[in-house]
Amino acid sequence: MLNCAEEENGYAKYMCMKCGEEKIVPFSCKSSFCLSCARIKLEEWLAKVEDVLFDEVDYRHVILTVPEDLRIYFYNFPAKLDKLIKCGIQMLKELMKDIHGEEIEFGYIVVLQTAGRSAKYNPHLHIMMTAGGLDNQENWHDIEYIPFNYFHKKWQYFLFEMMKDEFGKKIYSLINDLYNKYPDGIVAHIKMEKVPKKEQLAKYLMKYVGSPPIALSRIIKYDGEKVKYWYKDHRTNKREVEEVSVMTFIGRMVQHILPKGFKRVRYYGLHATCKAKKVAQKLKEVFKTVTKGVQSLFDNVKTGYKKYRDRIKDLTGKDPFKCPNCGEEMILWKIWVPEYGIIYDELEEIRSGKYDPIEFESEPEKEQGERDGGTVRRENGILQLSLF
Repeated sequence: MLNCAEEENGYAKYMCMKCGEEKIVPFSCKSSFCLSCARIKLEEWLAKVEDVLFDEVDYRHVILTVPEDLRIYFYNFPAKLDKLIKCGIQMLKELMKDIHGEEIEFGYIVVLQTAGRSAKYNPHLHIMMTAGGLDNQENWHDIEYIPFNYFHKKWQYFLFEMMKDEFGKKIYSLINDLYNKYPDGIVAHIKMEKVPKKEQLAKYLMKYVGSPPIALSRIIKYDGEKVKYWYKDHRTNKREVEEVSVMTFIGRMVQHILPKGFKRVRYYGLHATCKAKKVAQKLKEVFKTVTKGVQSLFDNVKTGYKKYRDRIKDLTGKDPFKCPNCGEEMILWKIWVPEYGIIYDELEEIRSGKYDPIEFESEPEKEQGERDGGTVRRENGILQLSLF
């Protein structure tokens, strides 16, 4: 990550075939921890989530926390965070069933966060939940009331029982102590006021998905040995200052790197992509309008990814592969990676006959005739396709 976009980590070379101008594009690290690469991934995600959101539906913001005594288990076994996410969804499904007295399917966008405000390890879930759902008869039900005491105890039960299933008898004593320590349940919160829709909602989620554990603006001082930064304590709502050694600070940052391939953002219920077409039809009937957001998921999700050329065009208004000297299109000339050396060389491709004309064996047919609806001309065994 520290060497992101350095030539020593690989590059692609482009060349103008008219004037010989060269351009080298170093490879990025592609790490979600890198501030530069993470920003690119975030923009791609925002484009996707805006398509997934339902135009006609309001959303609620749900926060599910983990007691401090249990966080060390997820720290030591980060793959278990997958169980934490699924546990949160299972709890909400059960909660909604209890409240409504029947199975109601809601839409969920789950974002896993592992950093607290002080950047210490604090795994918790931010869930954007549709403010209503569909029953088995495809009727829509709004969320009108949440019994918060029951909500807290419900999350406590699901989390503690999941921990017992995952970590076995060695954790039983601790779980029993925590039941006694938190007789009213553990912190789970749902904001009943409406959150912004569509583009605003995507930007609302951005601070949970794309923000680093500590923003650069919160670093007060760095002298080569210690780092001083501030954060706002959520209990006191006051600004607190911490000063730690450089290695401690680095440790607080890298502990939030998730296992390779782990998905920080998940979609469930009405937002599960495998159900999107069916949900679009249901919502069309419920709201008497086409739910453009769901349908556009299938139209745009494959083309939402922007490559380097498009990103630079959007950022600067200039085509990075147009020669700055003569304006001609530059072509890919060479690719080099440190592990394998040169893996593509256009000069070698030319020498090997990449652009040589295709030759065919001579045939006794007339020199000019019809083939597949187009006129062809044979000269010395070379086939020339019709231009019209």
